[in-house]
Amino acid sequence: MSDNGKKENHDNRVEQMVALAEKHGIHLQTEKVEINESGMDFLVAFANDKDGVKWVLRMPRRSDVLERADNEHRVLKLLQQQLPVAVPDWRVYTPELIAYPLLDGVPAAGINVEVRNYEWNMDHENPSPQFVDSLAHALVALHGIDHDAAREAGLRVKSPTEARETLGQHMEKVKQEIGVSEELWARWQAWMTDDSYWPPHSVLVHGDLHPPHIIIDEQQRVTGLLDWTEAEVANPGTDFVLYSAIFGEERLEELLTRYEAAGGRVWPRMKEHIAEQVTTYPVLLGIFALASGDEEVMNMARAALGVAEA
Repeated sequence: MSDNGKKENHDNRVEQMVALAEKHGIHLQTEKVEINESGMDFLVAFANDKDGVKWVLRMPRRSDVLERADNEHRVLKLLQQQLPVAVPDWRVYTPELIAYPLLDGVPAAGINVEVRNYEWNMDHENPSPQFVDSLAHALVALHGIDHDAAREAGLRVKSPTEARETLGQHMEKVKQEIGVSEELWARWQAWMTDDSYWPPHSVLVHGDLHPPHIIIDEQQRVTGLLDWTEAEVANPGTDFVLYSAIFGEERLEELLTRYEAAGGRVWPRMKEHIAEQVTTYPVLLGIFALASGDEEVMNMARAALGVAEA
């Protein structure tokens, strides 16, 4: 697309966001609307209203994200005042627009859309003790949410066995509809069938805990968590997978130590379980590609699954 075409497309999106916000009683300063294109599920805008309040506005990119948005809405209602960190307070929730006041702080990282990589707002090579401690305490609080309360809020509640079976079903679906290398499939099956790796409990997980969803302050303390579309009661290892993949096993061990010290429940092979769970990230990519029809994501999934065409 030409520069003129990109500008016109950007201007149209700004105009659309402003009109939707106005419809729901949010009167934006139209000259300062910032569009963020990085999200796969939502087009996001940041803007101040005429009273100076900063807003986040999310517009669904596809109809299939609405079911996950419903889940997120239920999660956020459950979590208000339940965690030591902030979560979004959705003031507008309709099929066309979600809007909430911007949380204080900055994401641990943003995403550079051009190169599909993180742009960090913290020292990601040596995460500070404040970052690790505050994240550990947030996870302990989240993972301690009562299962009955989650069920009453309308969330998915899976037993350890059900969470394991769901992952197995997703593996089979991806294998049948996309394919997977023999080596990767064999590794997954060895892990899936060895009870010694697996947790005896399930917890309420965020489900997509990567740096753009973690809000930090100037001291790198975690102050908020965003984007709860994947939250459910399921495998506790889920909330450590991306941390391990991004920061490495040594940093993961530090987080697990602090998590346990803060009251988090661990099991003997938790670290090894997470290491194996990291290898299943291509399954999530594959399931997302099949649901969304996004060809770029499908190509990423094929590469990660070891079946990309040469």
